[in-house]
Order: sequence, then C-alpha cells, then structure tokens
Amino acid sequence: MNWTKRLASALLATLVTSTAQAAEDKVLYFYNWTDYYPVELLAKFEKETGIKVTLDNYDSNETLLAKLQSGGANYDVIVPSDYVVPGLIKGDLIQKIDTSKMANYQFVKDRFKNPSFDPTNEYTAPYLWGTTGIAYDSAQVPGGKLEDSWKVYFDPPKELEGKIAALDTASDEILAASIYLGIPQCTESNEDAAKILALLQAQKPRLKLYSSDTTVDRMASGEVAMHHLWNGATARAHAQRPSIRFIYPKEGTPSFRDNFAVPKAAPHPENARIFINWMMKPENAAAVSNQIAYANSIKSDQFIDAKWMSTEAINMPADYVSRLVETKDCGPAARALQDKIWTRLKS
Repeated sequence: MNWTKRLASALLATLVTSTAQAAEDKVLYFYNWTDYYPVELLAKFEKETGIKVTLDNYDSNETLLAKLQSGGANYDVIVPSDYVVPGLIKGDLIQKIDTSKMANYQFVKDRFKNPSFDPTNEYTAPYLWGTTGIAYDSAQVPGGKLEDSWKVYFDPPKELEGKIAALDTASDEILAASIYLGIPQCTESNEDAAKILALLQAQKPRLKLYSSDTTVDRMASGEVAMHHLWNGATARAHAQRPSIRFIYPKEGTPSFRDNFAVPKAAPHPENARIFINWMMKPENAAAVSNQIAYANSIKSDQFIDAKWMSTEAINMPADYVSRLVETKDCGPAARALQDKIWTRLKS
C-alpha cells in the first residue's frame, strides 16, 4: 500500500472514530428524585437536541450525597436541595456552570436569583420549590378536618393509628420533630437529641411505615389516611382523590428549593449545560410543574395549568408565608447527632 492509500485509510479511520465518538458523546446521565421529572419532557429534549438521556432516581439528599462522596456517581446532572449545596461546593463535588451567563437565565424569577446557598449562581440553576407538611384524607378523619399543627402527626387521633406514613429520610423527620418541640433546627445538644428521639420513638408504633417512594399512589389509593409529605405529591394525590387535604403546620412548615447542578466528574458537562439552559425556557419549566405539581422558579405562569393554580397545596394562602421555615445546612456535629437519632430510631 503506497503512502497515498495509507493516508486515505488513516483519514477514514479517524473519521469513523470521530463519528462514533460524537454519537457516544450525545448522551446525558441524569440523577433525580423519584417521580420528579416527566419522561415525556425528556423525549422532547432528545428530539430537539439529539442528546439521549438516561434517568436514574434517588429518594433523599442523603442518598445523593453518599453516592457523590463514594465516587460512584457518574452523572452529568443532579438535583440537590438548597441546604445540601454549600457542602457540595465546599467538598469540591460539583463544578462551576455560570448559570447567570446562560441565555435562558433571563427567565428566572428575581426572587430565585442569587440565593444564599449559591450567591452568584455559579454552581446551580433553580428547578422546583415547595413545602413539606402533612397530607391527610378527610374522608378517613373523624369530623373531616384536622388542626393545622404537627400535633396531629406526632399525637394523632386513635382512629388514624396504623394508617400513617412517615418519610424515610432522617432530615425530614428530625426537622419536623424539632419544629414541633421548639428545638433549634441544627441543634448539637445531647439533651435536645434525647427529646427528639423520645418523640419519634413514641410515634413509631402508631405508624404504618416509613417510605419516601410511591407516596402519591399510597395516598391516592387510600392505603394510608395521613402522610408526612411534600406539597406537590399531595396535590397529585388530591387530583386522584379529592378528599385529600394538606396542612401547613402553624409551628413551622419546612420549605425547600431544588436545583440543577453538575458533578465535578461529570462525563458530559457541556451536554449538562445544554440541558440546564433548556430547562430554564418557560414552556419547559411549566411542563414539569403541570406534570409533577410543584411550582418552578421560572417566569412560566402563563403556561401553568389552571387546576394547579387553584389547589391549596400548590397555591399556598398568602397569610401562611410566615409559617415557612428555610431548611439549613447543618454542621458536622449536628449531622452526626441526627445520624445517631435515626440509627437508634430505626434499629
């Protein structure tokens, strides 16, 4: 074979390799909460960009963090909650994406720009936000109505015992107990921890189960009469079972903001940026809210289904704003204490 043929062969091999690599690179590995993104929207993204998405799910921020810290998370886009972000930045577990420089950042609502956990929007982009309260089925409740208090969850009516579900996440359960007892959110006191554990242990025999998965189906089917639950999941259950109500506890209702971020070792960071920018487009953000029933952080109200705008679990009464409690990033000592509480409770 002469040098001309060799060159042609080499060029052809390079072209084939480049083409295969380009096809291989048109992928995105997405790690998100369970039931927190409509698969139909992924199909739209794939059609518009040519990027194929693989979606995996997790059930808590703790699961996400453990996966990242172990080095086993080979994902391009993740969805951490607000209080988790500072630790991810400090631990060098996510990379800068400079959200404010993306074309569709212009559609982010002003109150969701420059959050305290990422003041310059260098590491995250806003996704959905909501609250964690109490869902209950009024058809299974004596008198059809419960007090707006954590008391009905921790000290429920006798008729509801064995028909109550708790979230299987330490941070959610311990925070609810702390708020009810008037204990600081990130306490490092052993005395406080003992009180929290005592409350949770007293409640445990009254529960049917701990679970953060299939919560909508569980409420909608009537399997449980009460669930410690997120407002969006409650709204979706209500759409199937109109007797379901949502409580914003008067002692304090935890609020959360979930965000897009890109792991430090993401194999396709540019595809991740394309996806995140695409998700800040109003009609795409609204498509998530319409399907998942959580409010988004984008100027997309014109695309939101009217049924959600009239649902109390989503459209929170204005005078309940004072009840909202922002979830904090607890320090190592407080987290270690929470781990001890949860281990003792679940053992």
